[in-house]
Amino acid sequence: MQIKKEAITERQRKIATYSRVFSHPVRIYIMELLKNQSCCYSGDLSQELPIAKSTLSQHLKELKKSGLIQGEISAPRIKYCLNREAWEEARLLLRSFTG
Repeated sequence: MQIKKEAITERQRKIATYSRVFSHPVRIYIMELLKNQSCCYSGDLSQELPIAKSTLSQHLKELKKSGLIQGEISAPRIKYCLNREAWEEARLLLRSFTG
């Protein structure tokens, strides 16, 4: 059975996007780290996490694509910060879905 595109609401799309982003423990780790400090450089993250830089880059790309984090390039480093507005939206949407 196929669902009509119109049947899916924007709210449901956003919940699915945020849920997908939170489906990996590395991304949850990054979000918790950024939630508890103002910003973090990608180099600092690669020192903290025992994963390849390319893997870390992919996780950061997914978080950025969802809008939950923002990146600022100060060559040669990239500083990532939590997008507080998107974080609050995700928190409220997930709470309404699970609550």
